[in-house]
Amino acid sequence: MSKARPRLAIINRSFWPIYPVIGEALLRFAEQHADDLDVSVIMQDHADIRTQLATHGRGKGVTFYPCKALSVSRSSVATRILDAVFFMVWVFLVLVWKRPSQVYVSTDPPVLVPFVVMCYSRLFGARYTYHLQDIHPEATNVAIPVNRLAFRFFRWLDGMTMRHASLLITITDEMAAYIRQRSATRAPIEVLSNPSVAFEDVAMPPQRLPGFTFCGNAGRLQRMPLLLEAIRRYTDGGGRLPFVFAGGGIYAADLKALAASHDNVEYLGLVSARRAAEVNAAYQWALLPIEDEVTLYAFPSKSSSYVYSGAFIAAICGAHTSVAGWVRENRLGVVIDAQVDGLVNFFRAVERGEVDTSVLDTDRSALKEKLSFEVFVAALARLIVTEPAHD
Repeated sequence: MSKARPRLAIINRSFWPIYPVIGEALLRFAEQHADDLDVSVIMQDHADIRTQLATHGRGKGVTFYPCKALSVSRSSVATRILDAVFFMVWVFLVLVWKRPSQVYVSTDPPVLVPFVVMCYSRLFGARYTYHLQDIHPEATNVAIPVNRLAFRFFRWLDGMTMRHASLLITITDEMAAYIRQRSATRAPIEVLSNPSVAFEDVAMPPQRLPGFTFCGNAGRLQRMPLLLEAIRRYTDGGGRLPFVFAGGGIYAADLKALAASHDNVEYLGLVSARRAAEVNAAYQWALLPIEDEVTLYAFPSKSSSYVYSGAFIAAICGAHTSVAGWVRENRLGVVIDAQVDGLVNFFRAVERGEVDTSVLDTDRSALKEKLSFEVFVAALARLIVTEPAHD
């Protein structure tokens, strides 16, 4: 009689095909280990996952447990909280039913779902890897101030989850240091960059257009009011370079209004990952605005795609943040202080050809390899399957 395969559960609310970066990476990870492990994926269903898997011939050998999604990014805070609680209950029920010995869980959604994974693991002697792609409730508190008592409670809850994990994974050394300091965890912490959206099928133009792109979430953490005011002043002062925006977020209506009133601004709305890649590859500069404080707790997801696109990166943030350091150390672009006047002057300098890009890295081969799907999936395999951490 053959020995039962070890059981692994992968938990990430956002999944393929709606989320083509982390969702695709986790699907590849699940598929690669479905022969050796009993792999389950617990996720939210935004696009009839079973039909999508059958249509594209994906997910062979992997068992999926989709939970109906009750909210989207534009939903109210109350609806999103209800959705997170609903998903949390679903996760716990599936875990108790499947009884995996290993669990991978990310911060999507944050705090509550990782906490129930910790509870399950303590009750049933399982081991879990906690992947902190951002750190909550701190990241949330930067965007929307959280009630002080609630903030302290959720931070305590998440700290407990960190302390009992077999392994923690995060994106930057700064985030790893903050996790260690905040939680006093003794669990090993690995730093792993998120992969980039695939550019294999994107035709790179022979010559890039002068101008700027922004592809990603236009939310509270992206300094959108400052960026939009700078574009308005630059254009009203005679500036002619184009600005192309793609993505959703709470400032989508403001972007649409700016595009309607300024001929050099275009807002494409929500687009596919491939279309976003094409936009990034078409223009010379990609805009990367980020609030300074949040760089301690997160790293902008669009940064990897910007690297692959080959566009020069204009990081709009403080000079001492992790984002600024990453741009400078890898010679990806320039760092501009988050001031309207300075940003307007930068736009004008680009238009006049006064920004020296000769010292910047346009090849980026080493960094591209580091940000590939293959490297990310292989790292997960090494950390979770081949060399699992011990409590």
